[in-house]
Amino acid sequence: MCAAAAREGGGRTVVADADSYRARGRLPVGQSSVTQADDDTRRGPRRAILAGLRFTSLRLRLVVVFGLVALTAAVSASGIAYWLNREAVLTRTQDAALNDFNEEMQNRAASLPPEPTQDELRRAAVQMSLSSQRYSVLLIAKDPDDRTVVGNSDLDTFTRDDVPKSLRDAVNKRQPIGAKNSDEYHLFWQRIVVDGTPHLVGGARVIGDGGPTGYMLKSLEAEEKDLSSLGWSLGIATALALVGAALLAQAAATTVLKPVHRLGVAARRLGEGKLDTRLRVSGTDELAELSRTFNSTAASLEKKVADMSAREESSRRFVADMSHELRTPLTAITAVTEVLEEEEDSLDPMIAPAVRLVVSETRRLNDLVENLMEVTRFDAGTARLVLDDVDIADQITACIDARAWLDAVELNAERGIMARLDPRRLDVILANLIGNALKHGGSPVRVSVRETFSAERGAELTIEVRDNGPGIPQEVLPHVFDRFYKASASRPRSEGSGLGLSIALENAHIHGGGITAANSPEGGAVFTLRLPRDMSHMEADDEDSGGADRAAEGVER
Repeated sequence: MCAAAAREGGGRTVVADADSYRARGRLPVGQSSVTQADDDTRRGPRRAILAGLRFTSLRLRLVVVFGLVALTAAVSASGIAYWLNREAVLTRTQDAALNDFNEEMQNRAASLPPEPTQDELRRAAVQMSLSSQRYSVLLIAKDPDDRTVVGNSDLDTFTRDDVPKSLRDAVNKRQPIGAKNSDEYHLFWQRIVVDGTPHLVGGARVIGDGGPTGYMLKSLEAEEKDLSSLGWSLGIATALALVGAALLAQAAATTVLKPVHRLGVAARRLGEGKLDTRLRVSGTDELAELSRTFNSTAASLEKKVADMSAREESSRRFVADMSHELRTPLTAITAVTEVLEEEEDSLDPMIAPAVRLVVSETRRLNDLVENLMEVTRFDAGTARLVLDDVDIADQITACIDARAWLDAVELNAERGIMARLDPRRLDVILANLIGNALKHGGSPVRVSVRETFSAERGAELTIEVRDNGPGIPQEVLPHVFDRFYKASASRPRSEGSGLGLSIALENAHIHGGGITAANSPEGGAVFTLRLPRDMSHMEADDEDSGGADRAAEGVER
């Protein structure tokens, strides 16, 4: 006799080899199996991976990665555990039922007469079904008239039509006798689904001519419920593992990201100029080493900045002290040169040129000292505004008239345009811009004033100073406001100090404005001054310099 089995396997049917039963001693010698596979191919779930997905939060990425790893591990472990338990449960039930059915066939079916009646078959089937395995039995034999006789233990649940044709064919197939096979018929089994409930169906034929053929049908509903409960338990365990992984990831992310957050805060403080910022270092891991590196870098940076600040402060102090010390002898020299200038007509013709040179250079040196003192105030941050309400047209007119430029300057400004600013510093700006235009561009110099308004900057004054010269070379434009910069290298010595435009720009900045230089399409250079109309929000202070008006003269481009 022989056995054949059909397993449910995720939507596929497999007729399995039963040699393993013989190897484990669960089937009597002489039994074998038939393997038959259907045309269905194996299919498994494929996980779609979203490539290129990027998260901006490192915490979120850590939680997602932890969750994916935990989910993969939990699903894999649960799947393996479910599969192992499913095979163990089904194999145990299957082996017990098939072994019992095999013994019943040998004990009861084999004891029937060669040509049993239907009643004899029914009684044998009922007796076989009363075994501990609780399965339905169907016995088939031939009567004396060669008609098929069927005996059922339960007509309502198990009939010949419930037996798969592939199983019937395997059971009734005569096997060749050989060295490895001593019996003509073998036991076969198969798993089927009836009305949504899994069942195990087995079949065998009594060895010998005229022996009955028996089939058994055992319900696997109890095993299915057990496996379903196991699946739910594993699913709940997987969900709990995922939640635990998320919590663990959150804790790990907090542990890892807290030092990173502190490092970010410290870096921001360091960028804000708080060079004494340091991190508290604990441990010996990579983050601790990073904190040590940050502290070392911050300390080195603080030392270098302190050294640079000290050198810069020393330089500013030197320039301020030097300028201050030069004022006293310059005052005396200036008085002497003024006397010599008054007596120039009575001097010897051979001496007069030298006197004129001394007078000119003394004035130039005096302007340079005043400019250096003004620059030192800007660098030290001690320059302050003395605000007043000013009529812009009157202020420009006064600047031009004080320097006798009325014939060389064309003013286009309406009277009544008022602004609150520092009139002395505005005079310095205008004197430098107009004087620079007259010196390097030629007259007439056109000065225009207009009012502008923007949502970002509010009400502003725009003053344009345009000369009548060839314009500024393109390679010079980026450097016109640099200190001591002179466009012509062939004239290293000139009347200007090279600080006028730089001082004008600093005075514009302290007002909250700025100056730009460009070339006009019609020809000539254009300097555009933009100043807020109201500087009341700026802190006013007393006059911080004396005699700075003279810094407006003698500028260089």
